[in-house]
Amino acid sequence: MTDHEHHHRGSYADAVARFRADKDAFFRAAPGSPIPAPERSTFAGLPYFPADEAWIIDGLTLEEYRGDEPVHFEIPTTDGRLRPAARAGIFRFELAGVDCRLTAYRFATPDQKPDDALFLPFLDETSGSETYGAGRYLDLEPDDDRTWTIDFNLAYHPSCAYDGRFSCPLTPAENRLPLRVEAGERLAEADEHPGHDGPGEADEHPGPR
Repeated sequence: MTDHEHHHRGSYADAVARFRADKDAFFRAAPGSPIPAPERSTFAGLPYFPADEAWIIDGLTLEEYRGDEPVHFEIPTTDGRLRPAARAGIFRFELAGVDCRLTAYRFATPDQKPDDALFLPFLDETSGSETYGAGRYLDLEPDDDRTWTIDFNLAYHPSCAYDGRFSCPLTPAENRLPLRVEAGERLAEADEHPGHDGPGEADEHPGPR
């Protein structure tokens, strides 16, 4: 779902519902689905927190990264590999009355050309209980005015949450939010610690998408 799609296609809740239905259809039938093939016929759809526009922060500026960690580094993956990445900048915002900051990252593209897209993984106080313990992801594109929107309703679990054959970037500790983010994908009530069930074979994030 693109930035501010709800302004052009009816209500925001309807747009999110369509986006989630399309994703369920992909997970149920597409060759690239992370749901193991034997489980797809009984796949009932992904569980989510209810969509709520209070979890949207727009008009954000990507600040230059000035922290103590190196800008260029290697991010660990769930299968023990390291992937070259860069700290693209910092977002600062208020969420549920709490001052927050998240570091955004970029991976090298196959042709090594600059890419506007940002990878924004995060942990929060639901991680490891109601959501996947290694964090959730957001993929960001700049808005037309070159500001940024973070919509936590679009937060998703990495593919390794469903099949341990995938290789997924681990969320850096600097991106732990000090509150519960009750938005986006969540675990089914019966699930506790999915994923990590075998050697990694496919990249979850070959590059920003």
